[in-house]
Amino acid sequence: MNNADIEMSDLLQLVVDEGASDLHIEVGVPPVLRIHGGMQPIDAPCLRPEDTERLMKSITSDEHQQKVQEQGGTDFGFGFGTAARFRVSVLKAKGYIGMVLRQIPSRLMTLEDIGLPVQVKELLYRPRGLILVTGPTGSGKTSTLASMINVINTERDCHVITVEDPIEYYHTHNKSLVTQREIGVDVPSFSEALRRALRQDPDVILVGEMRDLETMSAAITAAETGHLVFATLHTTGAARTVDRIVDAFPTTQQAQIRTQLASSVVAVISQLLLVRADAKGRTAAFEIMISTPAIQSLIRENKTYRITSEIQTGAKWGMVTLDFHLMALYQAGKIHYEDLITKAQDPEGIVLKLQEEQKKRK
Repeated sequence: MNNADIEMSDLLQLVVDEGASDLHIEVGVPPVLRIHGGMQPIDAPCLRPEDTERLMKSITSDEHQQKVQEQGGTDFGFGFGTAARFRVSVLKAKGYIGMVLRQIPSRLMTLEDIGLPVQVKELLYRPRGLILVTGPTGSGKTSTLASMINVINTERDCHVITVEDPIEYYHTHNKSLVTQREIGVDVPSFSEALRRALRQDPDVILVGEMRDLETMSAAITAAETGHLVFATLHTTGAARTVDRIVDAFPTTQQAQIRTQLASSVVAVISQLLLVRADAKGRTAAFEIMISTPAIQSLIRENKTYRITSEIQTGAKWGMVTLDFHLMALYQAGKIHYEDLITKAQDPEGIVLKLQEEQKKRK
């Protein structure tokens, strides 16, 4: 195959056919697919600078091409006919054009498919509060949030406003009215979108990412003033998530923010995606914290280090610690030992537990 013959449509079709999560296009290597977490180059010659530029131009608007020239990169959502949608990130590396395209699954998973307990679904009927979905990049936060919005859209009659960068899943109006706004296309920033959203009669607001102080502050205020707010953060674990928000504020405001968070946080759901040990594909591990009076007072009193022990005893509310869930996945043969140890919050504790269980079996 000659590089000049490689068309973006053929590459995208390959991504769909192979069930790849991402397509990487860079100078000096063939196009590379990420399949079940592993990187697999396709059988083609290495791409030259003119190839990557041609492929980029075939799907990128003039406006976004200008951003690449001025800012060194750009992001946008892109529909591949009816077959799939992609989140596209164009970048410059060593002066050349590169691209990463993330495939957005066309079918929304149910909360059961994702592996969330039934108690999480009950949270989606709350009239107000803040539900945080956290985890590293690529851990499936967007898919989890889209599934939650889908439940609300199917079962509740309300006005949902989403603010995303870029829009990934498209929601059609169902029982609810869903207004989706894209950063840079419909509104300049998350904080500006949130400020305006409060005048647009929403019941539910989804904030794609709480990137800065203004956005965090606006999201907490919206949750306090009678809206159900969903947001994401790049943190792992409930305690770290609360600390991350509080630490973003000036010291003089931190006591007030703790009080506001204590009253507004409904749940923190942290997730990781791990390669399955028993089959192809990946599986999610969760930590779920659901707010109780005890947890509220820990947040207020700056004792977040004790949240994990509250989660350990909160199973009846649907709570689970990340380490407990990782252990359960490992014992069911679903994940590898390396992932259990490297992803656990307390790896020493996990090793001790495994040793104790081995002794019991003997």
